[in-house]
Amino acid sequence: MCKVNYALYMVTDRTLMRTKTLEACVEQALDGGVTMVQLREKHLDTEAFIMLGKRIKQLCDAYDVPLVINDRLEVAVGVDAIGVHIGQHDLTVSETRAKLGPNRLLGVSVTTVAQAERAQADGADYLGVGAMFVTQTKQDASYVSLQTLEAIRKAVNLPIVTIGGMNKETFPLCAPYGIQGFAVVSALVNQPDVFLAAKELRQCSEAYVHPIPPAINVT
Repeated sequence: MCKVNYALYMVTDRTLMRTKTLEACVEQALDGGVTMVQLREKHLDTEAFIMLGKRIKQLCDAYDVPLVINDRLEVAVGVDAIGVHIGQHDLTVSETRAKLGPNRLLGVSVTTVAQAERAQADGADYLGVGAMFVTQTKQDASYVSLQTLEAIRKAVNLPIVTIGGMNKETFPLCAPYGIQGFAVVSALVNQPDVFLAAKELRQCSEAYVHPIPPAINVT
């Protein structure tokens, strides 16, 4: 599996974007420096999602940026994405890993230490932790305190990407806790100039990300 840079992790949301097409939004973000893209589509059927995913993957491949698919394992396989990102209400991590195989990336959303430890034990490759702050994209989100983020970091040695209200003001609030990247939605897709937003966010993110810890640090 290729080495992944999680520093600026774009999550798509067509309901927030200002560009005419999702492809234009993603291409501008890639040109600005996003290091990873998660394609999130809650309402497309499988065939339409795969068709869209293939177009987005072509763009990502042109910039040598990995693409993961949110929730839909069959779409990830159909698109030949690098992997899939699941939540706590999808297939279990172990079931997803069994279906996905050992060579694709598996991300898991967590809000507690117990969920993080279980995800690591069951085969996750990285964790999405949040929502950290108020977010436009998930009104029903469960919020994670900075204290819990710190506890999760101490409990697992997987890469951690924080999500939920991530922007230039909140990056430094999460930075002390040893994370590997920031998952950004509205601070990218809801901006009048996606390229410029991505460029500024990439520069900011690089100042705050940490190397992946080599071993679990349990205190």
